[in-house]
Amino acid sequence: MFPVGFHPKFHRPARLGKRALALLTVSAVCGALWCTPLTAHATAEELQAEAEARKELPIQSNETDGWPIGPSIGAESAILMDANTGVILYAKNIHEKLYPASTTKILTCLIAMERGNLDNMVTFSHDAVFSVPADGSNMGMDVGQSITLEQCLYGILVGSANEVANAVGEHISGSIDAFVADMNTRAAELGCTDSHFANTNGLPDENHYTSAYDLGLISSAFFQNEMLCKIGNTTRYHFEPTETQPDDFYLKNKHSLINGDIPYEGIMGGKTGYTDLARETLVTCAERDGMKLVCVIFKEESPAQFTDTVELFDYGFHNFRVMNVSENETKYQIEPSGFWQTGNDIFGSSKPILSVDTDSYVIVPNTVSFDELDSAIDYGAADESRIAQINYTYHGVYLGCAYLNLASSDTSSYEFGPASGTADIDAGAADGGASQGNTIFINVKKVLLGIILIAGSLIVLFIGHAIAANNRNARRRKNRVRRRQSRRARYHSDFDDFGF
Repeated sequence: MFPVGFHPKFHRPARLGKRALALLTVSAVCGALWCTPLTAHATAEELQAEAEARKELPIQSNETDGWPIGPSIGAESAILMDANTGVILYAKNIHEKLYPASTTKILTCLIAMERGNLDNMVTFSHDAVFSVPADGSNMGMDVGQSITLEQCLYGILVGSANEVANAVGEHISGSIDAFVADMNTRAAELGCTDSHFANTNGLPDENHYTSAYDLGLISSAFFQNEMLCKIGNTTRYHFEPTETQPDDFYLKNKHSLINGDIPYEGIMGGKTGYTDLARETLVTCAERDGMKLVCVIFKEESPAQFTDTVELFDYGFHNFRVMNVSENETKYQIEPSGFWQTGNDIFGSSKPILSVDTDSYVIVPNTVSFDELDSAIDYGAADESRIAQINYTYHGVYLGCAYLNLASSDTSSYEFGPASGTADIDAGAADGGASQGNTIFINVKKVLLGIILIAGSLIVLFIGHAIAANNRNARRRKNRVRRRQSRRARYHSDFDDFGF
């Protein structure tokens, strides 16, 4: 019988050789020194007082006129972002550079999912196992053991295992350093500007930092992946013994909104994090009413990282709604008129020349109507089927976008002029983009009808002219006949006068 909290998977020094045991001891000592926080001597009361003081920090999203007032929370930095549109509903110091702790592993797992094969085996090297503190989060993997990449992701997201994050980095990029470079590259691709990553797992390093905004961008990409959502929303995962991993054990998720300690409707997953310097960090995603909201909490005291998240989710779901753009926008719809029209076949149809795509939506405060939104045209987003992107804002706050599309390529319209041209639309509504060439659409059916009408008119005129000319000729013939008859009559009359 093992004592409470003891598991042989995590307490196996007897299996290590003397050299490995010495390295483990040194690693533990170094790790303890490394993790010594600036606030190491702060009492629980002092830490709680700091959290209370942070509630007085300004909340930037509350400064927008007409915007719903968000809650005051003890986190140093926090963001509530819609993962699908990038709309920011709540913002508190979202660009402040802070330590993310184990929420770093969201980026590690995103890259692994994008570039790896879940069925491939990941083997644990000496560096992967012994480059992390022995008393940190781990799942007790030994050098030379191997598990699948899918199991690694469970180990990282459910058990927050530091050595597993290292092993995944080596597996994906060849080395931990190469993977860290890939992390920074991927973060930049996602639009991050406040971040620099120095390791795969979030262990303390002065060169390892990010912001709530940047981690919101990374998490938005993470929660677009169905498999990552499944793994990141797992309460408990069972590792069964195999030939390459001999132990039988369970990992339990410490995220209270995932494991059921704090029930909340619509949770899609998340990741916890903690170091003495970072304090409590948390990323969570929840989906309701067409909104997929990502909440990032930085530098909070336990268990307030969870209650802050619940407050922010409630704030988002109760104060905002989704509005479909195509169902509400009228300014940019150009309907067919006269000869200028598009159609699905050679004879045309009632489809508009330009239309707003039907899938786009904006996130709007409940008290704001669609007519109150400002819109601007961005021609930089044009491609083969899109004329431009329409960006919507409210008092300067971005609310989402929609695309202005040409009719689909299977229409009957014939196009003249540059293929990338744009129709002339409400110039007063557009405040960006250069003028483009015009695209002209001709409805074949109406052109043919016009040709037929013209031809018919010409035929009628020709027939009328022919009839009129024939009538004139007939009258002339009759006149000639009458004149001949008159001459004959006079001729016979002359002969009668001479007695013939």
